[in-house]
Amino acid sequence: MSMLLRHTLRQRLILQRIIETAAVCSTSSSGHTANKWYHHGVFLRNPHNDGHDSDGDSTHSRPTTPWVRSVISGVDLMRNAKYNKGLAFTNGERDRLYLRGLLPPAVISQDVQAERVLINIRHMKTSVRKVTYLMSLQERNERLFYHVLQNNIEELLPLLQFPAMGEYCQKYSLMFRSLPRGLFLSLEDKGHVFSILKNWPERRVKAICLTDGESVGTFGDLGVQAIGSPISRLAQYVALGGVDPSTCLPVTIDNGTDTERLLSDPIYVGMKHHRVRGDDYYELIDELLSAVQRRFGAAVMVDFQDMAFETQSKLVSEYRGSFPVFSDAQFGLPILALAAVLATQRITGTNLADQRFILVGESPVLTAIAELLEEAIQRSTRVGTVLEVRKAIHLVDSKGLLVRTRADADVLEDHKLPYIEDGPECPSLLSAVKHIKPTVIIGLSKDKPPFAFTKEVLEAACEGVERPVILPMSLHSPGGNPGSAEVSAKDAYEWTKGKCFFADRHTHGIIQVGSVQKEATKLCTSHIFPGIALGTTMSRSKRLRDEMFVTVAKTVANLVPDDAIEAGCLMPPIGASRDVAAHVGAGLAGKAYQIGEATELPKPHNLLDHAYESMYQPQYKRYR
Repeated sequence: MSMLLRHTLRQRLILQRIIETAAVCSTSSSGHTANKWYHHGVFLRNPHNDGHDSDGDSTHSRPTTPWVRSVISGVDLMRNAKYNKGLAFTNGERDRLYLRGLLPPAVISQDVQAERVLINIRHMKTSVRKVTYLMSLQERNERLFYHVLQNNIEELLPLLQFPAMGEYCQKYSLMFRSLPRGLFLSLEDKGHVFSILKNWPERRVKAICLTDGESVGTFGDLGVQAIGSPISRLAQYVALGGVDPSTCLPVTIDNGTDTERLLSDPIYVGMKHHRVRGDDYYELIDELLSAVQRRFGAAVMVDFQDMAFETQSKLVSEYRGSFPVFSDAQFGLPILALAAVLATQRITGTNLADQRFILVGESPVLTAIAELLEEAIQRSTRVGTVLEVRKAIHLVDSKGLLVRTRADADVLEDHKLPYIEDGPECPSLLSAVKHIKPTVIIGLSKDKPPFAFTKEVLEAACEGVERPVILPMSLHSPGGNPGSAEVSAKDAYEWTKGKCFFADRHTHGIIQVGSVQKEATKLCTSHIFPGIALGTTMSRSKRLRDEMFVTVAKTVANLVPDDAIEAGCLMPPIGASRDVAAHVGAGLAGKAYQIGEATELPKPHNLLDHAYESMYQPQYKRYR
């Protein structure tokens, strides 16, 4: 009976191959490929084929089927970044996996390989070459890439941030290699997004970083070339936050670009038309996120990056109730500002209700900071309405303090309207500081800040406050110079006679102020989002709410020792990023379980231990 069964099965396999061969021949006999796919005995229509070969390749008349083995070995194993170990394959593995002769005879450990990577990087002259080398390593050997990054984060993290990553993105079209490191979607893909999403090889996606490349740091609109941004950001999810790389998906929406240089560049790899906005764009995003929910579930973290603030704001508002959504502009920078303020309170002995804030600049992100401050103040005091809390928060734009008597009060942007107050006009920052006597001054502008934090301003800030908090968070100086802000650390300390607490997004290291040394740790969202990603994925939280972000800010602030704050550091050291992410992840997950947003059940007994246990470890595995 068993012989008869085997004979029958063999006949069926032979018949199946004959049918497939006949189908292939029939599609090629007419001189072109028919608009059908054959799969498991059924003809399927190709939604992207209009009846002609889209690639225009007429050199091969008969198509072939690309077969892949279920268990890879030999050259295929070496070409697979997820499993490749390079010269770290043992002699036994080389015999078992058909690698003998394909590698030099030496067996080199992962640590020695990592040292070789660092030597190569340190000998390279430009940041673009260094980033390119790192990205190519990720494409060849994933575990070695994360091993090097995780163990040398202080040295290598700047290569995954701006400006280095922006310079890499600018040259992406020139350096493009046809390796699937991210997902590309254009407006032409509308109606087919779910089928495209199924092309992504991983099935357990838990975190997506989504960009359209319209606002890439100080580099502006880079179009589809901005793919480097979500790739590098998710790399930080893994190296700093311990998120499994197989659960991360970088996505770039190609809705055109308004950069004329790219539109006229023959090697630009994106769609060559001006940026499309409006309903067509948002319909594509909606189709994508609906497909994500259908394919991967509703607990997938969606991180919107390097988009125009208006776009991010609209998407966050639209999908915050459906996904755990995040954005540096909407949440990352506000959490940083709040964490820095909270850290100083352990030294001053004050609380949030005692603070008076001046937020200076021309950026809608300022109002996002104000909103998170409101949330934190209300949760710390448990009393008062939003309107009462707002009396402690004052906005200063290019024309001075926002007051109702200003000539332009009726034509202010919508995001400024909730913060208009009664009071005298203060057309300059100095007059506003003298009037309000703030304990905290935060500066943030998209381009050139409208006001510098001058000597007179900082001296006035010290008149009514013993130790003011100065947080210039802009990426440009008032003169338009990138890499600086409203005031330098050295000037701030000198003009306040060392009394102020200071942090910006540029300064890191030792600052000599007269005979006194101050130490600064720059404000960087890498302290924030890896832990948020870890906490979200390990708890499978359905949403990220403001109270969870307040918890994150408190956690980060509590990780800075008192002596470090006195020395000038308002953030934990970047070298402790894995520990910071574990504590942030545990804190966020704890709040998610408390308010009923977590879906990963049962709740772990010790969330901090669970956070460490959940972290991806990039050490090589042994292969059978």
